[in-house]
This record gives sequence, structure tokens and C-alpha cells, in this order.
Amino acid sequence: MNRNIALASLAAMMVSGCVAKALPPGNAVAMQSAYLLGAGDKIRITTFGFKELGGDFVVSADGSIALPLIGAVKVVGLSPSQLEQSISGKLAGGGFVRDPRVGAEVTEYRPYYILGEVAKPGQYPFTNGLTVVKAVATAQGFTYRANKRNIFIIRDDAGVEVSTVLTAATPLHPGDTVRVAERYF
Repeated sequence: MNRNIALASLAAMMVSGCVAKALPPGNAVAMQSAYLLGAGDKIRITTFGFKELGGDFVVSADGSIALPLIGAVKVVGLSPSQLEQSISGKLAGGGFVRDPRVGAEVTEYRPYYILGEVAKPGQYPFTNGLTVVKAVATAQGFTYRANKRNIFIIRDDAGVEVSTVLTAATPLHPGDTVRVAERYF
């Protein structure tokens, strides 16, 4: 009897442990649901049962993609799931497809930029879970004159440069610009 209770308790702890685990911060699934599309993102649209209505697209500078049958679709500021709903509505509303099932996923995020006191400033591809420290490492590290305590970030959606205390967990988002300033002493 006690053995059965112990086994049941162990099973309950194992199941609750599996359920209680959160997604890691850089998880692609979490990123896809919270992510808002912007110019330069590469996305894949799939219309199930209608291969010719999907494909790989790059979000243009005006924030749209051109799809077969329905034409230009504004995508900037939409999440991938909102884009799926928008395309489904246009396909159904135009009478092109009855009960369309559409999938949208980001295949390549827009790049980030790093400039200032780093060895190789420039444009780099964004990856999930990217932090400013990792971005500096990608740019081959700080120069000897770099201010390693404060950095400046211009978020792609805000357009304002913000001074930020540099920590190992300072996040970076697609399209952001990081400026590493020079230290004075």
C-alpha cells in the first residue's frame, strides 16, 4: 500500500515538473507568437491544399508582401498568427478558397546593427535569444576604448536612442541598433 502511494506521489511530481517548466527565453515558439513582423523579415506562407498560394516572401520596405490572387497584404506590426487570420479572411472573403487554412512563420529575422567601439561594426543576422553581450562577441569584441558599462540601443519600433546599463541578459531584438560609446577614463 505504501509503495503504491509512493509511486503515485512520484508520478504526480514528475508530471507536475513537466507541466511547470516554462519555455526558455530564446525559444522560437515563444518568439513567433510575441514577435511583430517588420520590413526585411523573411516569411513562409503555407495555404494547405493550395501550394501555389503560398511560398517564401520578404517583407518590403512599405511593409507588405504580394500574394497570388489577393495581391498586396500589409504585414508590418502583425504577429504571424494575425497574418494567418488576415490572409485567411482575404482568401475566403474574395471567394478564392472555401475555409482556407493558412500558416505563417518567420524563416529569417531582420538583421541588427552594431556600431561604435567594437572591432567589426556592421550588420549581423538576428538569432533567437540574442543579447547585447552576444552581439558584441559576434562583432569580435570591444575595442580598448569602449565603455563596457553603458551602451545605447535604438529599438527598431521606437526610433529613440536609449542609454542602457550593460548586463549579460540585456536583450536585443530584430532591427535594433546598438552603439558602443567611447569611455573617457
